[in-house]
Amino acid sequence: MGLEATTKNQYRLLVFIVAYNARSSLEKVFARIPKEVYEYDYEILLIDDSSADDTFQIAKKYQGENRTLNLTVLYNPTNQGYGGNQKLGYRYAIDNNYDVVVLLHGDGQYPPEMIEPITEPIISGEADAVFGSRMLKKWGALRGGMPLYKFIGNKILTFFQNKLLNTSLSEFHSGFRAYSVESLKKIPFERNTNDFHFDTEIIIQLLHAQLKIKEIPIPTYYGDEICYVNGMKYAFDVAKTTILFRLHKMSLAYQLNFDFNLSDNCYYELKESYPSSHSYALESIMNKAKVLDIGCGTGAFLDLLLAKKSVDAYGIDYYDLPPSRTSKIKFIKANLEDPEQIPCLEEFDSILMLDIIEHLSNPEIFLDRIRAQSKLKKPQIIATTGNIGFFVMRIQLLFNNFNYGKQGILDKTHKRLFTFHTFKRLFEQCGYIVTKMEGIPAPFPKAIGKNALSALLININSFLIKMNMGLFSYQIYIEAKPTPTVNELLKLSLRESGMKRQKPSTSSIAK
Repeated sequence: MGLEATTKNQYRLLVFIVAYNARSSLEKVFARIPKEVYEYDYEILLIDDSSADDTFQIAKKYQGENRTLNLTVLYNPTNQGYGGNQKLGYRYAIDNNYDVVVLLHGDGQYPPEMIEPITEPIISGEADAVFGSRMLKKWGALRGGMPLYKFIGNKILTFFQNKLLNTSLSEFHSGFRAYSVESLKKIPFERNTNDFHFDTEIIIQLLHAQLKIKEIPIPTYYGDEICYVNGMKYAFDVAKTTILFRLHKMSLAYQLNFDFNLSDNCYYELKESYPSSHSYALESIMNKAKVLDIGCGTGAFLDLLLAKKSVDAYGIDYYDLPPSRTSKIKFIKANLEDPEQIPCLEEFDSILMLDIIEHLSNPEIFLDRIRAQSKLKKPQIIATTGNIGFFVMRIQLLFNNFNYGKQGILDKTHKRLFTFHTFKRLFEQCGYIVTKMEGIPAPFPKAIGKNALSALLININSFLIKMNMGLFSYQIYIEAKPTPTVNELLKLSLRESGMKRQKPSTSSIAK
C-alpha cells in the first residue's frame, strides 16, 4: 500500500540514473518512471559518464520536450567509472538535502516502475538501504533472461560473501537500490573504488556501520543492452574486497574505506577468557596488592581484576574514566607523554603497562620516570607489547607489505615497534631487572569468535611458541623490577651514614 500524496510531498526523493552509451534505452527509462514518483518532492538526476555516443544530447532533448519534469542532466567530461559516477550522485543527494536516493541504470535493466516500493521501507523507518533482488523469487532471474553463467556466478559470489560477512542476502550484485541519505552520510563511500565492485564495498560499509538493509523482489530484464563488465575481473575484485574486509576486521590488513573512526582515542576490548596480555597479567597480580594500571583506558581490566581478586585499584590515563567505574577505581589524570605528570609510585606493589609503551614517543624517558618515581620500592612491573617479529609480519615483509591497521601489531597509533630482544633491552638499559619473559599467542577468539576452531588455533600457537618464541608469539610479556636510581642510592647512603655516625661504635663502648 503506497503513501498518501499529502504524505509523499513531505519527503525529498532523488531518482539518480547512471548512464553510459545508453542512447537506445534512455527515453524508455524516463517514460517508465511512474506518475506516483511525481507526488514526492522529487528530482530526476541523470549523469552521463562521458559516453562515446550521444546519450547526453538525447537526455537534454528529452528534458527540453518535458519542461514540467524536474530533470537535471549532467555530463562527466572524463569517464569516472561506474563507482565514480555513483559517488557524484550520492554527493549531490547529500549536498541538496534529499531524504532518499534511488539508483537506476540508463540501460533499462532495472525496473523504474518499482521506485516507490523500494523507497517506502526507508520512509517508514524499516530500513536504511533497500536492494532490489532478482534472486528472491526462485528461478525468476533465469525466466527474465539472465544468462545461466551470470546466474551461477551471482549465486556463487553471494554465497561466498554471505559466509565471510555472516549475512543472509539473496543477492549482492543488483544495481537497483535505494539509500537513506542519512545513512550515506555515515559511511565513507567516497573512498570506495570507481570500478564496478563499488556496489560490494558500499554494502560492506553499511553492514560495518550496522545499518539496516532490506531486500525486495524485482523482475529481471535482459535485452540487447551492452554489458561493460568484465565478469572474471569483477568476480576477482568482489572476492578480494570481501576477503580484505574480513582481514581488516581481524586486524591483519587495513582498508581506509572500512575505517569509520579515524580518532586515535580508541581502546582495546577486554581479552580475559583466553591466553592474552590481560589473562597473563591477571594471573600474576597478587591478592591484597596495590595496583596501578598505566594507560587504563575505560578501566575495563581493573574492573575485571577487582571482580577476580581483592586489590586496591588505581588507574592513570589522559581521558577520564566512565562514571560507572569511578566508584571502584581511584583515578589519576595525566598525559603519559609528559614525564612530570607521573606521580610518586613508591606505594604501589604492581604497576601495569599493558599495550601502552608502543604508543609513546619516548619510552626510554617514560621508563626512567617510572623508575625514579618508584624510589626504593621495587614494585612488580608487568608490560606487554606487540611482537614485530611475529611470523605473519615476516611473511608480509617478504611480499613487500608493511601495512599499518586499525589494531594489532601494526596498529597505526603505534610509535615504536619491538622484538623480544629489543623490548628486553629497553628495560635493561633503563635500569630494570627482567625477571620473566613469555610469548602470547594471537587473539584468534577475537578474530574469528570463541569457538572450537579458535581454541584449537590458540593451542597450536601456544605449542609453536614453545618451539620458537620470537617467531610465533603475537605479543611479548615481560615482568621486571626497577633498580633504585643513583640519586636514590646516594640519598640512602647519606641517610644510612648519618644514622651510623649517631650510634657509638662497639669499641668505644668497651673502652
